[in-house]
Amino acid sequence: MEDKEKKFDASYLEMASVWAKNSYCKRRQVGAIIVKDRMIISDGYNGTPSGFENVCEDENGVTKPYVLHAEANAITKVAKSGNSSEGATLYVTASPCMECSKLIIQAGIKRVVYRDEYRILDGVELLRRAGVEVVKYDEQ
Repeated sequence: MEDKEKKFDASYLEMASVWAKNSYCKRRQVGAIIVKDRMIISDGYNGTPSGFENVCEDENGVTKPYVLHAEANAITKVAKSGNSSEGATLYVTASPCMECSKLIIQAGIKRVVYRDEYRILDGVELLRRAGVEVVKYDEQ
């Protein structure tokens, strides 16, 4: 990977990390940025759907089943905007789950860069099977 691309990856991942701070979720805050032609076309963080209370966990600390992941929020936001994510890069602070990976593939996103590895990697494996370039970002 060339130095310039790695520098952009670092910057966009940093922006996704800052965006994650908007999440009301206590267990894990995740942020996502969709970039196309060096332009941010969407962003998202994990949380409840529009119009719901901003509480992600139940009284036992378990994530509510209707909480949206950062990637899903960014993808649905770009769909509402009329922009196209075809050929874009998704920067996300945690590796995508299986459900989000399906959305990433269908949205035409061609590259995913993530920072933290989630314990289950079936989503990452699915992306690779679909020909999506997946990069676990290393600070080095």
